[in-house]
Amino acid sequence: MGEPSGSEGAGSLQKAWKVAVVKELGVGIATRQVTMKGLYFQQSSTNEEIMFVFQERENLPVAEDNFVKLQVKACALSQINTKLLAEMKMEKDFFPVGREVSGIVLDVGSKVSFFQPDDEVVGILPLDSEDPGLCEVIRVHEHCLVHKPEKVTWTEAAATIRDGVRAYTALHYLSHLSSGKSVLIMDGASAFGTVAIQLAHHRGARVITTACSPEDKQHLERLRPPVARVIDISTGKVHIAESCLEETGGLGVDIVLDAGVRLYNKDDEPPVKLQLLPHKHDIITLLGVGGHWITTEENLQLDPPDSHCLFLKGATVAFLNDEVWNLSNVQQGKYLCILKDVMEKLSAGVFRPQLEDQY
Repeated sequence: MGEPSGSEGAGSLQKAWKVAVVKELGVGIATRQVTMKGLYFQQSSTNEEIMFVFQERENLPVAEDNFVKLQVKACALSQINTKLLAEMKMEKDFFPVGREVSGIVLDVGSKVSFFQPDDEVVGILPLDSEDPGLCEVIRVHEHCLVHKPEKVTWTEAAATIRDGVRAYTALHYLSHLSSGKSVLIMDGASAFGTVAIQLAHHRGARVITTACSPEDKQHLERLRPPVARVIDISTGKVHIAESCLEETGGLGVDIVLDAGVRLYNKDDEPPVKLQLLPHKHDIITLLGVGGHWITTEENLQLDPPDSHCLFLKGATVAFLNDEVWNLSNVQQGKYLCILKDVMEKLSAGVFRPQLEDQY
């Protein structure tokens, strides 16, 4: 694929790319800098390949209105949902890379009331942001940022903010987690799974989780406070519903937070769906009376017998899409409270992210 004029190629990845690293930007900002480079990606017309490019950008003007000018110190890289961008009519020739950022406020607009120059902040750039997080200086709306606690590092702040928001959305707003509840968190060794386990423990819940490999199982068994049970599904021989019912005395779990589910039999399922995911019937079976199923499966299909079983249990199904906070400003106050609380719990040691830095 040809590169655009004035851009510098940065390599390509297949469509199913996964990025779970945090890169700290240790570059200095020159006072009289005229141009700077930002990282973008361009998707091919066949949607099979993504090309990453550096583009030179004009030095940002003084922040206006409710925007702040931010010197980026760290940026977390998370998967870019190109399907959601297309559905929201936000398609562009070049998509900015990196949305979870932490840094120092350089300048503020005339209507900014929350921040002032030299404040240390962290936040998530909106989906329609023109600026990539992987850039030396960006412009951000003040309602996308909160103050970073002094004892939290730049990298920790940027790495935890999104998973913290997702965990809060799932366990607080969608399932109303409280002390004494039983929670099944699938793939607990993932970055999101670990944060969700820590939040559930902090709320006094009894946590069951799954491990996708022997290494994940060892990691989860070392967590403190300990989880009630780690179900090793790496061999494909363990029946997750039976294990959960055994652990709960046949009552079922109160809350299920999945990491994807299989909708069909293995013979009919696409290969990408055969990655140790439980079947939707297993989830419904292990769910207790009045339980909450929080799913990340955007194309979940429930047949009439499935719906009837959920009806008999008085159970609910909710979809976890943490982007809703950025797609509507109706609950902007709640969103900022979540961001602030995530940072407070990170500072207090409730959240202990497992970071993998690459420089």
